[in-house]
Amino acid sequence: MNLQDTPEDLAFRVEVRVFVERNLPADIRDAVLKFRRVERADYVTWQKILHRRGWGAPGWPKEYGGTGWDARRRAIFEEECFLAGAPRQMPFGLSMVGPVIMAYGTAEQKARHLPKILSMDEWWCQGYSEPGAGSDLASLSTRAQRKGDCYVVNGQKTWTSFAHWATWFFCLVRTSTDGKPQQGISFLLIDMQTPGLKVRPIRTLDQGQDVNDVFLDNVEVPVENRVGEENQGWTIAKFLLGHERANIAGIGMCKRLLRRVEEYARTELKRGRPLMEDPLFRDRISRLGIEVLSHEWSLMRMISLQAAGKPVDIEASILKIRGSEIQQQLGELLMECAGAYALPYVPQSLERGYCGPIAGTADLSGLAAQYFDLRKVSIYGGTSEVQKNLIARSILGI
Repeated sequence: MNLQDTPEDLAFRVEVRVFVERNLPADIRDAVLKFRRVERADYVTWQKILHRRGWGAPGWPKEYGGTGWDARRRAIFEEECFLAGAPRQMPFGLSMVGPVIMAYGTAEQKARHLPKILSMDEWWCQGYSEPGAGSDLASLSTRAQRKGDCYVVNGQKTWTSFAHWATWFFCLVRTSTDGKPQQGISFLLIDMQTPGLKVRPIRTLDQGQDVNDVFLDNVEVPVENRVGEENQGWTIAKFLLGHERANIAGIGMCKRLLRRVEEYARTELKRGRPLMEDPLFRDRISRLGIEVLSHEWSLMRMISLQAAGKPVDIEASILKIRGSEIQQQLGELLMECAGAYALPYVPQSLERGYCGPIAGTADLSGLAAQYFDLRKVSIYGGTSEVQKNLIARSILGI
């Protein structure tokens, strides 16, 4: 294992860097790097640009329209895209339900859904958490009752990211109450336009609407939209969560935030001197830089395991914890760099074209929202406490 690029890796890195510089729309780059609001159309535009280049699905095999890249190439691609200011590729289709359909879906499901995930003609959201089943996902109660060729689904999902933008919904439902709770769960694909499905926004600390409640009232879902066997959805759920947790580790996001911290720390902001000249603050940045490097080494170790054909399991939980913590610590440092210019929180600062009350500080006004948003990364995909329990059980063999 080596963090140094091989000549082939370096050539690929340059290729990605040049492509992103030439093809990422300037208004989208500006919004991302200045912590402005990124809209649905921005994500779709960038995904379609990548899709036309043949890079729409970095983690998919070529037979399904993916790149066929190994884990090292995928890591380089993600890092270069994040550092250049590209919006993230939405994971719900590409990194979650897409791999599930490839592994467990029928030929018809693959032909129907995978091409539209690639082109982002369909936007997916995830129906896992419920008001009484978040960290304890096996206690979910959303019920799907079989009636002929359909399931009739009733229940509620919550914290459903981007459900207000989604056209399709992958959902865990209870199809049996016999045996252990995990044994009665099935995995359904649901059209968001189905009668009886309602989305209600949940306002977050930054006054955004990324997350939602989803209510299902006698929603009829064709049996052909079930992935895998009935009552075997728990296996699929665990498979998907492994992909989600590795994605949240976010080395690209960590490096982007670190670069922004360094840039802001070199700015005077009418306070006499840049924070970077303060040896104590500079030491804090250096320490976090070391943490990011260490996190990257951990990611490379996991990549080495994958390349050697060895199973990767609990490593995803370890990466998820550290990635979440580092992102939050960098968010805190960003706030300290901005000082009073980041407060109070100004909702208008997230809109494009915002100039700010003081010349030269408009880019800083969105940092409070970024700080708020980063508080949730240690919760979604399984809280840090849950991940630590999984790690402990793995070590203790229980």
